[in-house]
Amino acid sequence: MADVSPAVQFLSIDGTFAPNEAAEEYLPYLNELSEADHRQFYRDMAITRRLDEECTNLQRQGQMGLWPPSHGQEAAQVGSARASRPQDVIFPSYREHGVALVRGIDIVDVVKVMRGVSMGGWDPTDPKNGNFRNYCLVIGSHTLHATGYAMGVQFDGLVGTGDSSKDIAVMAYFGDGASSQGDVSEAFVFSASNQTPQVFFLQNNHWAISVPVTTQSRTPLYLRPRGFGIPSVQIDGNDVLASYAATRKHLDDARAGSGPSLIEALTYRIGAHTTSDDPTRYQTPEQLAFWVARDPIIRFAAYLRSRGADDTFFAEVKTEADDFSSDLRRRTLELESPDLAVIFDSVYSETHPLVDEQKAWLDEYEQSMKAGL
Repeated sequence: MADVSPAVQFLSIDGTFAPNEAAEEYLPYLNELSEADHRQFYRDMAITRRLDEECTNLQRQGQMGLWPPSHGQEAAQVGSARASRPQDVIFPSYREHGVALVRGIDIVDVVKVMRGVSMGGWDPTDPKNGNFRNYCLVIGSHTLHATGYAMGVQFDGLVGTGDSSKDIAVMAYFGDGASSQGDVSEAFVFSASNQTPQVFFLQNNHWAISVPVTTQSRTPLYLRPRGFGIPSVQIDGNDVLASYAATRKHLDDARAGSGPSLIEALTYRIGAHTTSDDPTRYQTPEQLAFWVARDPIIRFAAYLRSRGADDTFFAEVKTEADDFSSDLRRRTLELESPDLAVIFDSVYSETHPLVDEQKAWLDEYEQSMKAGL
């Protein structure tokens, strides 16, 4: 078996700043952070946790067909998202609520997808949506989309120019379950062969629905891409500073033309795979307690307190998160079902006779139902 290095970690479980040996090369990336940046990390994570709780409740109350919780994965998502630049293009799977929040997506647009009233929810080409592509529900397939896009960035000459305001990196998020999909291996092949400006961000939350990661792989997942010629690193995914620093470095390297890399963030899915799942059927109380004790938000709160954050700050963040949640609930309850004809929109970029025929048939069918024919 290949040698296994320790995961990059800056914060101990109790929130003490204690970088391990693996973190040394990433330390310079923390020097650019201000106290406001540190507090923004906490604010992002707290709001992500609160919106996740609210959306879970909304689904239980019949307002959505499905919701994939992100509880416990806030540090991995917020740290990596804050490390990206505005021009970077992000390809999420379906659990990246914290990344969506940071990149400027209206979370109600995510709700629309889970409610079934929108196929995409938001326009990923709209600048206000942060170059954040639509959620991908087909596990692992978007890693190929990301790789193809990164190849296009190369063809357009938008990498390795030395202009940090224009050079682009592409980042694809996926989980340990998706890493077993053939699409991900194919993405590695094309990415390595073409040396794409790309970071694969693997959130190892230890469960592919109910299959533990130990069953999926006999070796740590971050070693897999090395067989394709892609360098990789494993980080403590519940340490927001490790997530930020590692992602900042690897995105910078990708923009500079150094090719692809992979980050495996070790975290844990505290909740269910989705709201249709019962994790008590396969998680043990001991496993859950072990990871709850490593809660990324509690850990970072302790770190901030050591730097002078007081109860007033944490109270303000709680109020902001509660207000965000209330607004999310109100606007979700105001959503209306779209007209059926919308399913024909955007199938093709131009009108198509077959689509027009199908749309006319549906209209006639609806009219006949209203007439009781």
